[in-house]
Amino acid sequence: MKIALAGAGAFGEKHLDALQRIDGVEVVSVVGRSLEPTQAVAAKYGIGHACTDLAEALEQPGLDAVILATPTQLHAAQALQCLEAGKHVQVEIPLCDSLADGEAVLAKQQETGLVAMVGHTRRFNPSHQFLHHKIAAGELSVQQMDVQTYFFRRKNINAKGEPRSWTDHLLWHHAAHTVDLFAYQAGPIVEAHALQGPKHPELGIAMDMSIQLKAESGAICTLSLSFNNDGPLGTFFRYICDNGTWIARYDDLVTGKEEPVDLSGVAVSNNGIELQDREFVAAIREGREPNASVAQVIPCYRVLDRLEQQLGA
Repeated sequence: MKIALAGAGAFGEKHLDALQRIDGVEVVSVVGRSLEPTQAVAAKYGIGHACTDLAEALEQPGLDAVILATPTQLHAAQALQCLEAGKHVQVEIPLCDSLADGEAVLAKQQETGLVAMVGHTRRFNPSHQFLHHKIAAGELSVQQMDVQTYFFRRKNINAKGEPRSWTDHLLWHHAAHTVDLFAYQAGPIVEAHALQGPKHPELGIAMDMSIQLKAESGAICTLSLSFNNDGPLGTFFRYICDNGTWIARYDDLVTGKEEPVDLSGVAVSNNGIELQDREFVAAIREGREPNASVAQVIPCYRVLDRLEQQLGA
């Protein structure tokens, strides 16, 4: 399977690392904003083609699929571009930063029948998978999720702490992880409320946000997000269930008493990005809908749209 990667930044390299561990996959092109650093990434991973134009990558001989790890503001338009070119596509979270754009990608996917998947990595982290299996087996149900998503990002930096060329967003990007995960673990969301703090004078975005959700099951979720937190970058999820409490930190899981949970055997890897990419490749090979397909995650973006309208009001 021949894949092109667009977006040679922090997350692009995580995908390149993951794809190296999947049999029968070849990355044939990498796309970046500037040619010289993109060529350096291509050389590092032994990729034969580097360019700054997605259209050029889409013309590579035998190309099957594209992974988009580009700035949020490009996601929906580039996903449409890939589908229109007849290529399967995985777009990093978020699918879009406006609901209309997300709905357009869904319509194009349904029209083409191609695999279109979104990088909702929390569905794939072994920590969350472990609990999902228990929920599906009826061993427990979520009563409340308490989630903190905290960064120290008063300047525009990426996951490596390096300068970023675009502006990130607490609602459309970081909240999307939790809104989708809560629905995945507790059921459809029937109520959603949001508050935000002051907007940054230069970045033009709220630096602090609080979101409350309620699922059809009666479970609730409290999500606190901040770009002002002077501490480690990251998120933790506390699952308060009818039969136990757990805290998930990306791929790792502990009980409510901080006892480590053995996740060996949950999946073939302990790396959420790799598991996400494996699902994308498998869905293409098997001709099926992937977990975290556009169709499965669009309800999350409908909730985000409602929250944006509340905040705007």
